[in-house]
Amino acid sequence: MFVPVSRCRSCGSDTLFSALTLGTTPLADGLVSSEHVDAADPTAPLALVTCADCSLVQLSGTIAPDILFPADYPYYSSVSPRLMAHFAESAQSLIQSRQLGVNSMVVEAASNDGYFLKHFQASGIPVLGIDPARGQAEQARALGIPTLASFFNASLAATLRHKDGVAADLFLANNVLAHVPDINDFVAGIAILLKEDGVAVIETPYLLDLIDNAEFDTIYHQHVFYYSVTALERLFLRHGLVINQVDPIGIHGGSIRIFVSKNDKMTDGSKAAFLAREAERRLNEPALYSGLQASAARVRHDLTSLLASLKADGARIVGYAAAAKATTMMAYCEIGRDQLDYLVDLSPAKHGKFMPGSRIGVFPTERLLEDQPDYLLILAWNFAEEIMHQQSEYRRRGGKFIIPVPELRVIN
Repeated sequence: MFVPVSRCRSCGSDTLFSALTLGTTPLADGLVSSEHVDAADPTAPLALVTCADCSLVQLSGTIAPDILFPADYPYYSSVSPRLMAHFAESAQSLIQSRQLGVNSMVVEAASNDGYFLKHFQASGIPVLGIDPARGQAEQARALGIPTLASFFNASLAATLRHKDGVAADLFLANNVLAHVPDINDFVAGIAILLKEDGVAVIETPYLLDLIDNAEFDTIYHQHVFYYSVTALERLFLRHGLVINQVDPIGIHGGSIRIFVSKNDKMTDGSKAAFLAREAERRLNEPALYSGLQASAARVRHDLTSLLASLKADGARIVGYAAAAKATTMMAYCEIGRDQLDYLVDLSPAKHGKFMPGSRIGVFPTERLLEDQPDYLLILAWNFAEEIMHQQSEYRRRGGKFIIPVPELRVIN
């Protein structure tokens, strides 16, 4: 199942060095149904290596995508109001700036449940979604959004372009570029499908935010890559594509939105600023990553000490979010049923299931007010403000929040 890598997945170099080790963990998003609760979890090493040549940070081994993204993959993008507001605003901005209309074509890879494309379709713009998860694809189709239940790659792009006549004025890829082991195949597909004057707009978590904010729990087996602009620049140039613009965005603990095309004349100064900053940080040298392991160990020590102290005082603690990052946090910190009574999550697809490894049950968020535990550990800390606002009644009744990253905080 787990295949170690000896060469960079992007440039092919064999000059890889260790950047972080988090032990052996269950597969993120591997929620367990009640009928399989006694079965053993699949596990794999979770560690990062960095390419000294192209600076790409990546997992030390690969797990086949069909194992990580099965037909019943539980992540639905539309669950988070904050994400929905972000992408609604993004869609309107792109429609205006790209002057999209009825004669345009918008294609999205990893389109999930249609959360983004529905805004373009509502403006009369033809769209096509591509996503391998059956449930999400079916939900998008129920909204009237044409969706292919498939992984995006160069072969599919060639079929769409040359057989079906599909060419993208706008190609979207949000939080998927990190998930694709054969990243050259994916980017080659973008180059095939994109019109000569088309633009690809891609969002992905940003490496330096991960390092600077101790965001080690954003590392899990689905996230094969942890991108810098330096590594992305080299990747896209290899396929005749140019990064024209880079914008920082406050999603998922710190991300970047990049604009990519076949035309270098549209490039502004934002990319140069990112590249200069990254050159100063020396991404391709081990020294940059020396503090990341220590930061992860610090978070583990502080969090487990707090939980042990609270439990010794008789406190009842519940986790919020059966998310992928929760699997990493709970496995690395060895958080189980001795620390958390249960988890809650907004997504109905996760209710009645159990977290991999710990076998802690997942319930609807309504249980918080029925039960009123003393503390709520926000495992999806990147949405902490949204979650605390959503749970204002729980807070009014005396509930307290624990936020573990980047610094441990208890909010009364």
